[in-house]
Amino acid sequence: MISDPLVFAATSDIAGKLRGKAFPLSQIEKRLKRGVGWTPTNVQITCFDAIADSPFGALGDLLLIPDSETTVALDYEDGGPVERLALGDITDLDGTPWSCCTRSILKSALERLRKAAGLELVASFEHEFQFTPTETTPGQAYTFSGFTRRRAFGEALMAALAQAGLGPDTFMKEYGPDQYEITVTPSQGVRPADEAALLREITRLTAQRVGERATFAPILDPDNVGNGVHIHMSFLDAAGAPATYDPAQPQGMSATTGSFIAGVLRYLDSIVALTAPSDVSYLRLTPHRWSAAYNNLGFRDREASLRICPVTATDPESIAKQYNFEYRAADAAASPHLALAAIVHAGCQGIEDALPIPAVTEEDLSVLSAEDLAARGYARLPETLPAALTRFAENETVTGWFPEGFAEVYTAHKRGELAWLDDKDTAARCAAYGTVY
Repeated sequence: MISDPLVFAATSDIAGKLRGKAFPLSQIEKRLKRGVGWTPTNVQITCFDAIADSPFGALGDLLLIPDSETTVALDYEDGGPVERLALGDITDLDGTPWSCCTRSILKSALERLRKAAGLELVASFEHEFQFTPTETTPGQAYTFSGFTRRRAFGEALMAALAQAGLGPDTFMKEYGPDQYEITVTPSQGVRPADEAALLREITRLTAQRVGERATFAPILDPDNVGNGVHIHMSFLDAAGAPATYDPAQPQGMSATTGSFIAGVLRYLDSIVALTAPSDVSYLRLTPHRWSAAYNNLGFRDREASLRICPVTATDPESIAKQYNFEYRAADAAASPHLALAAIVHAGCQGIEDALPIPAVTEEDLSVLSAEDLAARGYARLPETLPAALTRFAENETVTGWFPEGFAEVYTAHKRGELAWLDDKDTAARCAAYGTVY
């Protein structure tokens, strides 16, 4: 059959979906400069394909301009088509970044980090996902037999990620029913978020190619574990040297790292609406789910919202290269660009305000009363998406980090998503998210 290969130009939108438009590969040079047409109200298409209240209506025109550095061509060598896509930026017709372009928002946050501290961000997104329908046979968690059930998928996925220019790291059978984890090596700047968006699509695509279905939904069963996204972060200075670690400081945090983390903790309750943005995300963000429920920094504590990760090195130079911390109050309903931007902005606020290095917890905060938590500077994170949206919208510092009008668009989008769920019980809501992610 005749074929004119197509390239899909994509944006990771507020719903955490890759949406876009395809064009012939033969036009790639032109499209890298001129892009493809885009519509402002597309930003209000929720994950359920309902259109939330939009300030744009039917008016306006934009451009979606693919970035050549994100271009991917995947050939599974299975007789199927080669998949070609590229992530891009949404701009006005004159090339000005659009206020609701998540990738441009992240670029702005990274520039703020450079100005505030002279640092470049290094990051990696660690993803959990499940196959559906799930196999609930017990005795599979972390096992070799659980791994071998999906060996063909895992090996195809690793090959596809490598083709896409990501650094495949580990693949494992996780604790939950038919739950797996995939990690990639760290990268710098906007690239970690690009890779997270690509990884999700490549994982789902690979599952389809082997006759399976994979979902990154935050939680499929309210009585079981959920699927988190853990965002690992560290810093490089202007000379490219590690700048996260200082052995003379508490738990090895450099003064700048400590201020960054303190900023994230201070504003965590107001940014979680961006990092865990689905209605069912808050079923997962509860104590004793190995998730995150409080605005605390933990040391080797997988229930802390932020965690200092262990290192395997012993000499200071190698420790400095390995040293990193992770943000755990996130899932794949979020655009990785928007989630990372919110975290970076919060950290920059901490640096600019010279917040002190925070204390590290090594205890179960759920046994403390609200009064005891408050006395120590801790608080329970929002327990529902409406509560999280309220904290976001009412925090003028946080909304001020984003372009004018973005906060209103974002909250309207999410309220439209919630409205679609109005008549559904918890199980049906989980199932709905399981389908779209």
